[in-house]
Amino acid sequence: MTELKTTTTNTWSSTQAFALAAVSLLLGVCGGWLIRSSFVAPATAPAQVASAPASPSSPSQSTPPNLGSLAGTPSAQELKQAADTQAAPLLDQLKADPTNAGILAQLGNLYYDAKQYPAAIEYYERSLKSQPSSTSVRTDLGTAYWYNGDADTAITQFNKALTYEPTKADTLFNLGIVKWQGKKDGQGAITAWQKLLDTNPGYANKDKVLQLMAQAKNP
Repeated sequence: MTELKTTTTNTWSSTQAFALAAVSLLLGVCGGWLIRSSFVAPATAPAQVASAPASPSSPSQSTPPNLGSLAGTPSAQELKQAADTQAAPLLDQLKADPTNAGILAQLGNLYYDAKQYPAAIEYYERSLKSQPSSTSVRTDLGTAYWYNGDADTAITQFNKALTYEPTKADTLFNLGIVKWQGKKDGQGAITAWQKLLDTNPGYANKDKVLQLMAQAKNP
């Protein structure tokens, strides 16, 4: 995953880092990958990717897998508490600079990683009011909308990001996932992924993209 935004490094307790890393690992084995573009690496947690939901709840959107019943998985409340603790000093900084796009994006990242997607969406949107051309934050906003069950708005945000940076690999990758799994638009997904490969010849996850393209061609 490309680390495109590293305004501030967060310090995590070992428990909090393990909790968020465990959820990311469990998500990762459940389906196709979505990439959070503006990842800010915690001091003790590895870079992570999250999976796309696998089971559609309607023809136009999908629902993330329910991981709460898996043994050893942190509860939603535990994840929220960990995020709230890490958010506190950033919120203090925000009082003196309420439109700081970097701080707002970091808050969005914290709540995204804690699966608190409505809160993540709020902070990403506030960040984009100050810095609307940030394609990384806009890609993350779209991804948060996807996990919040809104495939249409996710696609809108990905397309908006591509107006600023038409060949952004993370955005094209995620756009393909949501078109395929959220809208059942296999051809639209293939088009996005083909553009990714054509415009990013050294893309590290090329094999994964080719695998997904093959699956989209033969559902």
